[in-house]
Amino acid sequence: MSNKNKGKSGLIYSTNPDLKLNVEQITKESIANGKQDLRVWLERKGGGKVVTVVKGYEGPVSAMDDLARLLKSKCGVGGTAKDYEILIQGDHRDKVITILAGLGYKVKKAGG
Repeated sequence: MSNKNKGKSGLIYSTNPDLKLNVEQITKESIANGKQDLRVWLERKGGGKVVTVVKGYEGPVSAMDDLARLLKSKCGVGGTAKDYEILIQGDHRDKVITILAGLGYKVKKAGG
């Protein structure tokens, strides 16, 4: 399954009129922080601006949004969470690694 489809049920279309979807089965379950391997990258986005990117998050989107909100507030900058990546404006790689490690995540610096 491609990264685009992460967190989706895989069901595209069904002709079965008796099909009942259970939302709990479709949404991702929470995975313990210590079982997640996160990588923190630096990337240059349009205009040459540096962005700190956290990759490898697995779990519900709502929890990822909460984590992104925490990282943004601790770093005092803007950012977003989309496509199972957390983007933080600026070079805050060391600070993000320290925060994530403090929350119990397995985290490594990646990408040079």
